[in-house]
Amino acid sequence: MRVAFFYNAQLHQIPHSLPMAFELSAMQGFCVDILSPYPGHLDFVREMERLYPESRVNYRLLGTAWPLRLLRKVSRVQVPPKLLTLWHNRHVFDEYDALVVTEKTSLNLKRFGVRRPKFIHTAHGAGDKGTAVERRIRKFDFVLAPGPKTAGWLAEAGLVRPGDHAVGAYAKFDMVRRMRQQPRRLFDNDRPTILYNPNWDPKYASWERFGWDVLEYFAGSDRYNLVFAPHVRLFDPPTPDKYAPFARYRDLPHMLIDLGSGRSVDMTYTISADAYLGDVSSQVYEFLLSPRPCLFLDAHGVEWQGNPRYLFWTLGPVVSDMADFGAALDSLMADPSPWRPFQEQAVAATFDLTVAEPGRHNADVIATWLRKKVAAGKA
Repeated sequence: MRVAFFYNAQLHQIPHSLPMAFELSAMQGFCVDILSPYPGHLDFVREMERLYPESRVNYRLLGTAWPLRLLRKVSRVQVPPKLLTLWHNRHVFDEYDALVVTEKTSLNLKRFGVRRPKFIHTAHGAGDKGTAVERRIRKFDFVLAPGPKTAGWLAEAGLVRPGDHAVGAYAKFDMVRRMRQQPRRLFDNDRPTILYNPNWDPKYASWERFGWDVLEYFAGSDRYNLVFAPHVRLFDPPTPDKYAPFARYRDLPHMLIDLGSGRSVDMTYTISADAYLGDVSSQVYEFLLSPRPCLFLDAHGVEWQGNPRYLFWTLGPVVSDMADFGAALDSLMADPSPWRPFQEQAVAATFDLTVAEPGRHNADVIATWLRKKVAAGKA
């Protein structure tokens, strides 16, 4: 059975399904290809494959039409426009029995005449934003939810069908486990390190209103280190021109600016920081694998209390005015204990941490479903 794992977005989505690809490729009866229009994505996958010696994946760089090649040279864009990539390679996808994706744009292949593969959705993240329950999810043949919380929301919204969805384990943790990822010393001092991780979407994010004020606060701080590692889409691609406005922080020994390196997606910072500062990113749940202080910035005057899409804002104090920021941070760092029970409950509801090998578990779930569908199709 031929299965394609397709990566048509930024680098951060890859770790959420890649362990499944490696594990599925080692199973009898499955031929697994990694597809991407961007060579850098395939290089990243090759690097990660070293963690999975049993892997037998194949690599396939998708073709790009000349307008896309020109766009890449002119704009330095890392990922070509998604729809153009889908259209240009539509015949390639009909070679497969199944197509596994972490995003929803690939559903447009059905409009482009692709009929053969089963479309499998695995998501990328396990946050609380409304994108977790988008109507488009109903169009997938099989949905593997990243955890019990998301699975419950999908079922409640009627977006999944009995027998065609499952609660998976968080595959990204499998890769981190194999990397033997441990907290790293990011700075040559003993200050607590704060990770500022704003979202990319201006509808939700804190960057436009608070971002520079936050950086200036920490630039003048003699108490804290700061890692500024926003969602990779905020400054995609992270060119030298985009780093230029941050030059004044470059020589500060207590500040680190990362606009989108591999360390911003492999949990280096979420594992190593002492506290999390953000808005609506699902990375807060990855950070809370080890309960630690969290502080949230409300840039839009959201009525968030009781809103299930803002559950993460119950896991630490919420600040809506920079005048209150310093005092809120100092108070939180002095005593984060009141928030710990809520954090532990939220993590337990978000992830199934009883699964020892999430990649293999999810690959088994996908393989079982695909075998049933193939058998039913031959009956």
